Amino acid sequence: MIYKVGLFFQWLTQYQDPIKTRGLHYDLVVNGVELGGGSIRIHNADLQRYIFTNVLEMSEQQVEERFGHLIEALSYGAPPHGGIALGLDRLMTLLCNANSLRDVMAFPKSATGNELMTKSPSGAEPKQLEELHISITSK
Repeated sequence: MIYKVGLFFQWLTQYQDPIKTRGLHYDLVVNGVELGGGSIRIHNADLQRYIFTNVLEMSEQQVEERFGHLIEALSYGAPPHGGIALGLDRLMTLLCNANSLRDVMAFPKSATGNELMTKSPSGAEPKQLEELHISITSK
């Protein structure tokens, strides 16, 4: 895996064509329904810095301020690592032979994004907004 990442980094810096970039991603699919997915994350400090500065067009200062800790940690030689996120609601939909996610969710959202049981989202109290340093202004 480290060998592949090295080759990928050489290819990316040599040709500088992000459109042709490939990743190692995976999905868990049962009977045509995606239940989850994940990927192997960037674990090379030079490649991560390259992505921030050349692909995402962040300045070196922005990278250092926001992600300096990550770049430093990766520079010590992090092994390949990844993760997967499973959709338990999707699995339950399959197990219950339901037609929709809403049929198995405890508190499904309406088409407008409201949750009808708790009537959320709701307004915030002025004290809550003040604690979070949020101000509401009209144009």
